[in-house]
Amino acid sequence: MSAPSQAPRDGAHTEVKMEANASGWARIYQAARDLYVIVVNLPRSLTISLVTLIAGSMLAGVGWVIVEVVLPQTAPTYKTQFLIDTTSDPGEIARTLTTVTGSAGDRDALALRSFGGECGAEDNTTQLVPFGEGNRREIEAAAGRVRGGGDSTLLRGVVAAVEDFTTPFALRARQVNRVIVITRNGADACDEDTGFVEQEIKERIASAGLSIRFRLVGYQVPRGRRAGLERVATATGATAPLYAGTPEQLRAALDWFTNVEPVLENATRVTGALNTTVGRIEAALKAVGDGRADVADRELRRAAATRVDTELEDLAGRAKTPAARDIHTRAADLRAHQTRLLDGARRVTGGDLAALASLERAADDYNDKVKRMNEAIDALRATLPRSGS
Repeated sequence: MSAPSQAPRDGAHTEVKMEANASGWARIYQAARDLYVIVVNLPRSLTISLVTLIAGSMLAGVGWVIVEVVLPQTAPTYKTQFLIDTTSDPGEIARTLTTVTGSAGDRDALALRSFGGECGAEDNTTQLVPFGEGNRREIEAAAGRVRGGGDSTLLRGVVAAVEDFTTPFALRARQVNRVIVITRNGADACDEDTGFVEQEIKERIASAGLSIRFRLVGYQVPRGRRAGLERVATATGATAPLYAGTPEQLRAALDWFTNVEPVLENATRVTGALNTTVGRIEAALKAVGDGRADVADRELRRAAATRVDTELEDLAGRAKTPAARDIHTRAADLRAHQTRLLDGARRVTGGDLAALASLERAADDYNDKVKRMNEAIDALRATLPRSGS
């Protein structure tokens, strides 16, 4: 008796579902019949304005991506402009420049500007080669074509050199923008009011909106005529000028500023950043011992966020001398060892206490590598040339 009574209920259920589906389709059909399309005819000028606004917004978005994301990846690590004196025979300066640019970093954008000529003339300072990577031969050729003569227009050259960094669409260096001045004169022959010109230099640098480092090399400048060059150093925020009396001293001074100084700076940055990372790893391990897993996790995340890719890339591009290759090898080894320390710390904080002993040995090994790196940095820093007579 129970089975026959079940069938009608199933049938009724099926019928209800079918009715519900039919009702749904009826509502959709009715909605379609009730749909109205409203067309608004806008004035042609307003339509053009709206299209222009939309297109402009899209272009602005693309432009932002290019400026903020794409271009920084293609920017040089260093931008270096050589500002050379052409008032006397520039042959030795040109030959020295040819030597030192051969060891410049692979991601250096180099440029060449000369100064010297008639006071007040438009061409008393000229950019001979614009900024570019891989343009060593162009710089060598341009420097070799320079002929001596005219008055010293050093201050005008410095001002123009600053302006070269602010041309439209100019890429800023990822690390350092700099001007390396090589002069045979300690003073400017055209601008008697050196105080005014020095103030102009400061204002031009400030208005450029970026940091520009100056380095000055005086070649065969008599001691009694060095005061003017030292005032330029003060105005530009440069270190004390290096003076060279012989071609060998000139090469050493120019090589120091062009090639050695960047190696020292990036090696120091790598060591400092990685030491900070290791300090965070030690803090994370201590937090585990204190039962603070949240602190340990935070410190390890901060340690993992440390980046020295730009510094290591620059060191690799400068590994063209035994000392530079040694520094780069040590820096890369430190980064690899720091990565192993971080992986070991993660295992320990994750509960693998058996990994603690090997982690402690790795930390001792890392500290020894840091000590050797610091010794190599100190040895390279000790090669700073002394000013000659």
